[in-house]
Formats: sequence, structure tokens, C-alpha cells
Amino acid sequence: MPAKNVVKTYVENGYYHIYNRGVEKRDIFLDEQDYSVFLHFLKQYLSPPQPKGTFLTMTGLHLVRPRPVHPLHNEIDLLAHCLMPNHFHLLLKQKTPDGMIKLLRRLCTSYVMYFNKKYNRVGSLFQGTYKAVLIDRDEYLLHLSRYVHLNPVLDKVLDKVTPCQEYPFSSYQYYLGKKKAKWLKPKEILEFFKTAQRLNFKDILSYQSFVEDYSQPPEETLGNFTLE
Repeated sequence: MPAKNVVKTYVENGYYHIYNRGVEKRDIFLDEQDYSVFLHFLKQYLSPPQPKGTFLTMTGLHLVRPRPVHPLHNEIDLLAHCLMPNHFHLLLKQKTPDGMIKLLRRLCTSYVMYFNKKYNRVGSLFQGTYKAVLIDRDEYLLHLSRYVHLNPVLDKVLDKVTPCQEYPFSSYQYYLGKKKAKWLKPKEILEFFKTAQRLNFKDILSYQSFVEDYSQPPEETLGNFTLE
């Protein structure tokens, strides 16, 4: 029997929760530059053509066979993301039947090439192919965005007194209006809420309250949609 969520359903205009972790659950981001490079690749593939040379400036590395940057901004909308030390989460909408395949192949291959060259290693970095769950209900879409943004707290990367909005490697700060990026599309989820930020302690209609004050654990709501 295949591992959970390895067998994928490809649907035009479908919403997906995508995730993968390091082989043997090893860390795939070892320093701040690694996180930044992964996000840089996301930006490259989800934006109109970018100026050349940015990758070399960021890393000082020359890749022997860099993956061609064919922008996918007309095929993919990235709704949310979170990068954790040994895994990543993406919440996206693919507008074409194969947009997700294109993005994940290029993104993961480019990052593995960078990582292996930087750390003088060979072989696989990720635990097999990426996992993808088709989201067929608005309720699951909203709760998955909450799960993705709470990951630093759920996995105890942040302590209990540090709010998840301070985690720098997720899209949560973009949802709260503290950062902006054209390659990230939070509007589709934020439209379900009256405001993005919590206006007062009794506010129950904001996205921030939905994420930070919701009492039920995400795993109980989402089940098969979460990382195994």
C-alpha cells in the first residue's frame, strides 16, 4: 500500500496541501540562508521573469546545471507556506492540470542541487516524492491555512510565549499585513474573514483570532490532511 498522500489527484483549479520532509527526518534547512534560498526559488517560479544573477549574489554558489526558470505565475497561486527545519508545507491552487507537478519538480530539484553543492553532499534530500492532498471543502482550506501557520508552535520550534506571527519563514506575516509579496496570494482565504488582524481581545471575526484563538487542535479537524 502506498504511503499516505503519495498517490495524487490532479485537478484543474484544484486546491492542495503539499508537504515533504527530509530523508530519515533529517533537517533540510540548516541555516537562515537555506530558508531564504528555498523562498527565493518559490519567488522565481511564481513571479514574472526576474533579473539574472540574484541566486549567485545570495549564495556565492555556481550551480553546474541550474534548472531553467520558466515562470508559473499563470499556472499556480500560492496561498500559504511554512518552512520548518526538517519539512515544508505549501497551500496552493493549480490553475492547470499539471501546474503543481511543474512547480514541485523544479522547486525541489533546484533546492537539492543548491543544498548538495553547499554542503558537499550527494544523494536524496527529501523523503521520496512530495505528498499532496486535494482540498474539496472551504472548511478544510481555512483550517489547513491555520494548521500551516501554527506549525512553528505545534512542532515547538517556538516557545509558548512567542507568537507564531514572529516566525520569519511562513506566510503568516503576509496575512497580517506586516509583509507584502506579489507571488503570495492570501486574499482568497482572508475574504472569509471580517479583518486580517485582531482588533481587540473579544474579536472573533478576524483571521488572526481564527489562527491564534481557535481551541480545537488542527489534527482533530483535519485528520488525513496533516503531516503523518
